[in-house]
Amino acid sequence: MLTAMVGAIESGIIYAIMALGVYLSFRILDFPDLTVDGSFVTGAAVAATLIVSGVNPLVATCLALFIGFAAGCMTGILHTVGKINALLSGILMMIALYSINLRIMGRSNVPLLNQKTIFTMIQEWGAKFGLDSAAAKTWGIFVSMAVLTLLFKFFTDWFLQTEIGLAIRATGDNPRMIRSLSANTNLLIVLGLGLSNAMVAFSGALIAQYGAFADVGMGIGMIIIGLASVIIGEAIFGTKTIARTTLAVVGGSIIYRIVVSLALRAQFLETGDVKLITACIVILALVMPQIVRQQQKKKRKEQKRRERAQVIAISANGKGESDVAIKSDL
Repeated sequence: MLTAMVGAIESGIIYAIMALGVYLSFRILDFPDLTVDGSFVTGAAVAATLIVSGVNPLVATCLALFIGFAAGCMTGILHTVGKINALLSGILMMIALYSINLRIMGRSNVPLLNQKTIFTMIQEWGAKFGLDSAAAKTWGIFVSMAVLTLLFKFFTDWFLQTEIGLAIRATGDNPRMIRSLSANTNLLIVLGLGLSNAMVAFSGALIAQYGAFADVGMGIGMIIIGLASVIIGEAIFGTKTIARTTLAVVGGSIIYRIVVSLALRAQFLETGDVKLITACIVILALVMPQIVRQQQKKKRKEQKRRERAQVIAISANGKGESDVAIKSDL
């Protein structure tokens, strides 16, 4: 049980980088980018292929980030220059990336067993500091991935406060207004989608090394996982500020992985039910806040009705007392 929870938290921290990318496209740019399902695999494919070829894992992972940035920019170009619908441009790029990923890997699956990865390097560094193999594998990976995810979180916070970041936020909120200020919204959309998919591809590269394989089908439903993380985090932690929202996205990713891990421990569920569990979690995350808001609205209406009734009663009593006083004077 404890091992499963630790694994869920570790994977949740890594997936949080992908969730931050989804947050940029869906919440900041208000762009339904389905490229995520393809760019996640692209990051995994690039990293795995380069690692098998003998490239340093750190270099391979960074290259996966740049390839993901290029994929996101292509989606933005299809939408802005090609004037293709936002949803359709993401779908087209996702389909194209499936073939591109197969080309990169040369086959449908690339195993990374007995290969040097970022996580084996972390274990080696932990051993140098006197940690045993188990502690280096658990705490070394946990701490290093937590630090890396926080760096992406702080970068997102900082970037969205810059002039370009504010312009991207304005493009998502009111493109007509920001266009009237002579801002190039097309360029901003391309840049925002590029950054979003760069994070997604980077997360895919880490997941491939964490699971010791890259598979052409590992990105199916990834957009739903990212949305689930964003929605769960926002519902639980709130969205008052950018810093709080990005922290909520990271927390939502970890909570999502923990919930899935606990759900799979049920005897009537199997490993193949992960997508069904994901769909149910997203449905609950979308429906429950609506129900809570409706209940709160209903309570507020009931409270106002009672207050109005009390005011009417008090005014009626005051009028009755004044009538009695007038009659007594007469």
